[in-house]
Formats: sequence, C-alpha cells, structure tokens
Amino acid sequence: MGRQKNVRSMGKGEYIVKIFLDTADIETIRELGEMGLVDGITTNPTLIAKTGRKFDVVIKEICALVKGPVNAEITATDAAGICEEAHQIREWGEQIVIKIPMNREGLKAVWKLSKEGIPTTVTLIFSVPQAILAAKAGARYLCPFVGRLDDISSEGTSLLYDITTVLGQYPEWDCEVMAASIRHPLHVVEAARAGVDIITIPPKVIDQMLLHPLTDRGITQFLKDAQLCYTK
Repeated sequence: MGRQKNVRSMGKGEYIVKIFLDTADIETIRELGEMGLVDGITTNPTLIAKTGRKFDVVIKEICALVKGPVNAEITATDAAGICEEAHQIREWGEQIVIKIPMNREGLKAVWKLSKEGIPTTVTLIFSVPQAILAAKAGARYLCPFVGRLDDISSEGTSLLYDITTVLGQYPEWDCEVMAASIRHPLHVVEAARAGVDIITIPPKVIDQMLLHPLTDRGITQFLKDAQLCYTK
C-alpha cells in the first residue's frame, strides 16, 4: 500500500484521521462505538489491570466488539519471547496488532514478525530517529508519545510534525503515525494539524471534546423556547 500522505486529497474524503480508544473498558468501547468514534483500540497491561479481569478475556471481548485494529501489548523482553507471545496473542483475533516497545530486542521482533505478515505497533517513541528505525524495521504503526514529552518540558506536538514530514518523503514505508499520550483536547487538535493518521484518545479526553459551555447554553435556550412554542 505504501504511505500516501503527500498525494491524498483532503477534500474528497480519501483521508480521514482515525480515532483509536485508549481503554480496556468494554462498556465505554460499546458506548462510543455507537457514536462512530471507534476505529480501533489501544490497550496496555495497566489499562487491563484496572478492569480486574484476565488479559486474554478482555482482549477477546474487545475483538468481538471492534472490527478495526486492536493493539495488545506484549510483556516479554527478548526478541524470541516477544515473537512467541505475539503468536499466542494473535490466536485471540485476526485484527490484533502486537504492541512492542521501542528498543533493540523489540525491533528484532518487529522485523521478524513483519516478515510473517503479523502487524506491529512500536510504542514509546520519543524522537524522529526512533521513528525512522521503527519504520525501517517494518512496523505497521509508529506511536510517538506527546504528553510524556510535555512532562519533561519538551514540545510533544512538534515531534508529530517532524515525523509526518520525514515519513512523507518515503511513501514506500507502509506505516501509519499514531499520536499517543494524549492528555487534553488541544493535543488532539495539534495531532490532527500535524497530519497524523491515527490519534489514540483516552475516554476522558473524548468527554472533554464533547463539551462546550456555549453548546450547553444553546441547548438550554432552545428547549426553553420550544416549551413556549408548543404550549401556546
């Protein structure tokens, strides 16, 4: 397929930024799915631990709800172990993407799994050089973290612009940029401006995006006026 960032027609619906939910909460996934806001899912051991349920049970249930990619993170730390775990996890659903940290052993596993046709997400990317290495290794998704860079007084959203600019020069790299560590709606706006392919968003940030005081005020006024119209 290749990366087509420089040739997409933004006005003809050929490219629409995708939203992945960063959660393992089944009811939240179901509710937001009914709003058309779930193109995929990202999870990690911390999110699944919060459910109080077993890892495989949660992933299988998510796969039954979501047709798009479901990112499941491995826990092995060496390439052989990562690949073995990846094969086990992939048995739970054909849409599962193996989420692998950005390091030496991780990239070895990404390269091997990509040759087997198993899609991977390289997570914990904090620099353009890391993104280049992950793309070269065959990652399907590159996951730069915005909020964690902000935490150390670095501008996280600038990294998104830099990565999309570099990858745009190499359409043969079949990978997508997934902005992660999204802390607030402005991160979402900046990620969209940077031209990322996917934004993985926690449910609480979706809730923030839905709200605006003028919207609430307008609805209240419309309902008040409607009562007057229908009671005459």
